[in-house]
Amino acid sequence: MAAAWTFAPLFRYSAAFDPRWTNPVTLYNRFAAQIGAILDDLTAEGALPPGLDRRNIAVEPPRDPSHGDLATNAAMVLAKPAGTNPRALAGLIAPRLAQLPEIASADMAGPGFINVRLTDAAWREELARILEDGADYGRSTVGAGQRVNVEYVSANPTGPMHMGHCRGAVVGDALATLLEYAGYAVTREYYVNDAGGQVDTLARSVHIRYREALGQEVGAIPEGLYPGDYLVPVGQALAAEFGDVHAAAPESEWLVLFRTRAVAAMMEMIRADLALLGIRHDVFSSEAEVQRSGKVDAALEQLRADGLIYQGVLEAPKGETPDDWEPVELTLFRATQFGDDSDRPVRKSDGGLTYFGTDLAYHFDKASRSDLLIDIWGADHAGTVKRIQAAVKALTKGAVPLDVKLVQMVRLLRGGEPVKMSKRSGSFVTLADVVGEVGKDVVRFTMLTRKADAQMDFDFAKVVEASKDNPVFYVQYAHARIRSLHRRLIEAGMEIGPPDLTLLDAEELGLVKLAAQYPRIVEAAAATREPHRIAFYLGDLAAAFHALWNRGNDDPSRRFLIVNSSETTSARLALADSLGQIIHNGLALMGVSAAEEMA
Repeated sequence: MAAAWTFAPLFRYSAAFDPRWTNPVTLYNRFAAQIGAILDDLTAEGALPPGLDRRNIAVEPPRDPSHGDLATNAAMVLAKPAGTNPRALAGLIAPRLAQLPEIASADMAGPGFINVRLTDAAWREELARILEDGADYGRSTVGAGQRVNVEYVSANPTGPMHMGHCRGAVVGDALATLLEYAGYAVTREYYVNDAGGQVDTLARSVHIRYREALGQEVGAIPEGLYPGDYLVPVGQALAAEFGDVHAAAPESEWLVLFRTRAVAAMMEMIRADLALLGIRHDVFSSEAEVQRSGKVDAALEQLRADGLIYQGVLEAPKGETPDDWEPVELTLFRATQFGDDSDRPVRKSDGGLTYFGTDLAYHFDKASRSDLLIDIWGADHAGTVKRIQAAVKALTKGAVPLDVKLVQMVRLLRGGEPVKMSKRSGSFVTLADVVGEVGKDVVRFTMLTRKADAQMDFDFAKVVEASKDNPVFYVQYAHARIRSLHRRLIEAGMEIGPPDLTLLDAEELGLVKLAAQYPRIVEAAAATREPHRIAFYLGDLAAAFHALWNRGNDDPSRRFLIVNSSETTSARLALADSLGQIIHNGLALMGVSAAEEMA
């Protein structure tokens, strides 16, 4: 239902408070602007010295809702640099807040906090704003166009996507969408590891399937090669194109060709698998191309010019020293100068590049086109975080931060029992199999129901369960219930006019207060780079809505649709629509569709 009514604005704005509070959507930001205006007045009057740092002033809901709607630590932050005590400063701020028409009360608490209660009219205006802004409610400018490169998935191009890749893929994609919504300029990137020994192994595996397609008896796939049936079509395509030219030829004649064709085929498969989850990337960067382009040499030369590359010998491994260990002179990067635990080799004793040597050059290339780098890695890469962060800090002189988010693996269960491996993959459960069974929305939402660095179980039975214990179902069901009200309104033959929101009571306005936190949740999730916060919030909002809906089961007067009262129905439908809009917006950030109806 589109809102055709308007409300006179209750809030005045002040750009003098802090450049972060420029987003006109967030209620908390608008209230911070009110405080900023009061502080400006106190400064002009000489009650505060000019130039105070206001960056640590917070405006947020109090931990105990009984204390009010909003709380601020402004007096606590500014008292010491202003040469006064917090309660005295709060005593200057609170009375001025209380005079504003949208504020019912402003009281000091504890050592100098200020708790504020807004008027019912202020919350009714916020409900109207949600409806008016629609899909843009919660959209922020806090990113200010900062260029952020989010690299995620980056699975080795040796086979189809499996569930070990799935969680990082969803987290990375949702984070990229969240950052865009918060005003950042985002590049989604995939790093193709197509220069290591694993792609030579892939080429040898494909050669066996190529000979198999020619009718040769190949027997069991040798240990150490990739046994999955997904390589059969690749071998068949090569057989159709080249016949038996490469069947008995020495490896040196076909390895590069087969490696190139196999990687291309695997990347096509990976893109198709990611598309099943609605995941896309803007840039695919090749490790082999980084090495061919001279970018590694350029990065190492810069480090050498800065005195950060030297020839040296690493210390023996701590603990029990392996029998085959011997000191070898290597080309080393002074990573310890930038927070790492030891210096790191960038070239091997034979002069060849280490993986780290190429990786630092790749990150330097990303940094040249970004203001911030974010990598989404599996938890098994935790040991390499410090070294690559050290390299980025050294190469960019600290100008481009690198944030690495580690993602724990997912344990697949069916009724509490581990799921058997996939025959097609040869060793793992494919992402395509899981999406095919439970659907994209269930997979994506579930992957965001816990912090990325926390262990996760994915039980096929539980994730499709139609119960309040399943957050995927519970949030989707809330949206479907809200949408059903419009169909039921038509079925009842009711006509309603613009809502009189004064008919909403305290309990109903309580849901508006929860809904109004959404823009703040978006900004907090973007700042901490934690998209799971959106899922947590939607779960809370859905639970509050269902609780109010269920009140109508026992008391018909509490239902959203009252057949003999179009005025009450109109007001409650506006409330429901505002909640549905926010659920829709939040699900969109997660890459999950909002259900119109559910069986």
